[in-house]
Amino acid sequence: MVTWQTDMWSDARVLITGGAGFIGSNLARRLVELGSSVRIADNFSRGSIQNIEPFLDKVEIHRVDLAKWENCLAAVKGVEYVFHLAASVGGIHYISKENVEGSTPSVLMNTLMLEAARMNDIERFLFTSSACVYRERSNQLNRFKEEDAFPANPQTTYGWAKILGEIQCKSYHLDYGIKSCILRIFNAYGENENLDPKSSHVIPSLIRKSLRYPSERFEIFGDGRQERAFLYVQDCVDALLLGMEKIQDAEPINLGGEEIVSIGELATRIAKLSGRDLPLEYDVRGPQGTYRYCADTTRMRNTLGWLPITSLDTGLSRTYEWARRALNVA
Repeated sequence: MVTWQTDMWSDARVLITGGAGFIGSNLARRLVELGSSVRIADNFSRGSIQNIEPFLDKVEIHRVDLAKWENCLAAVKGVEYVFHLAASVGGIHYISKENVEGSTPSVLMNTLMLEAARMNDIERFLFTSSACVYRERSNQLNRFKEEDAFPANPQTTYGWAKILGEIQCKSYHLDYGIKSCILRIFNAYGENENLDPKSSHVIPSLIRKSLRYPSERFEIFGDGRQERAFLYVQDCVDALLLGMEKIQDAEPINLGGEEIVSIGELATRIAKLSGRDLPLEYDVRGPQGTYRYCADTTRMRNTLGWLPITSLDTGLSRTYEWARRALNVA
């Protein structure tokens, strides 16, 4: 059970960039429940009104492009805490590309949001980084420690954008005293994830395929032996709030689950939830990402005093039921 500093969040003025997206919308709902005054800044390219519809009357919406200075300045004005989640992101097809789209918008947003935060003298700033800052180091399971990100050599422009964002957060902390928290999120999943076939991550993609089979093939990229540890979104939200409360020095912290599973086993568990016999197919020509990795959670446990509480089976079941309703499948 997480104990919040309720005096911190009750009546707190909070900005969530990307607040209509997957993690952002879940964070926004939690903060509304805790009594915060929540502002969401989002261009709705990936997020949606449906994600925040249950509490839409309790949040302030800025439908803006945060790669523009005037929008960042207006979004930050009058708030105390900034959760900067907005990024140019997608599924494995997207983040595997070496392109300007994977880096430039995010780098601009990170730069402008930090400068706007400085000019508005905000209390604290949280930046969501990613496991994509790491690069595979061996054929064994890569249990990445925070220091493994340097010397920096990420595989994608998305990873480079996250590395640059981390460096900027540290610089603004050292030069201007901005209290900052950097959390490197590993494989979050859950309600409100994008289900689009072109840009969804592995869990919502497999759930969608299982629900739509046989109109969609129940297929995974690779041979199924890739290994991951996944983090349920409600646990992720817990950690984001704790990070904002406890961390001020802009030292990065991994945020990940403890239960390691192969993608093949993950597909088997999702097929079981469907209650149908789904023949699993393998596409070894598609992108596979880092082959075997998870987060070393030592710093997370020691610094946040926290571990995720939701088992993979429980999280998958909740996500499956949400997706079934979202896709209007009986």
